Amino acid sequence: MRKLGVVLLLCGLAGASSFAQTAGSRALPHVIVYKTKANYNNLVPVTLSKDKKTIVSYPAPSDVTNGSGYATPVALHGGYLLDRRGVGGNTAFLKLTYEDYSKLKDLPSQADMYKMIVDKSPMKELCDCGVRAEGKNSEKQLNYMIDKKQLKKKCKQIK
Repeated sequence: MRKLGVVLLLCGLAGASSFAQTAGSRALPHVIVYKTKANYNNLVPVTLSKDKKTIVSYPAPSDVTNGSGYATPVALHGGYLLDRRGVGGNTAFLKLTYEDYSKLKDLPSQADMYKMIVDKSPMKELCDCGVRAEGKNSEKQLNYMIDKKQLKKKCKQIK
């Protein structure tokens, strides 16, 4: 009976540990690779509600720049893009470029911003390649997966 208690305790601890790792990894940024219906590479992404009737998230003008310029996606092979701004299944793109958006002194209202959407369903493909980590899923590795037609096998397809 005592051995059974020890086994159950160890199983419980292992389960709690795996849950903590899973919950913690969700908070870390993921490597998102995608293709769009048209070239929206330089347009600012926003997140729509599930019914696509309202904007639920958008960047501050200062969020679309980084130390080396604008946070535009990285071009990969085969027309794929590596996200650097936080695109997802409910992403839409505004008609504003990163440069124009970064210069805004005042953000438009959400209603006016919604009118600036170019395409409410721009994604052809969207893949989550896991947690962003040093040396994992680098541009070189992602291009290799794309060239070998392994991207959809090794990454979770969101769309």
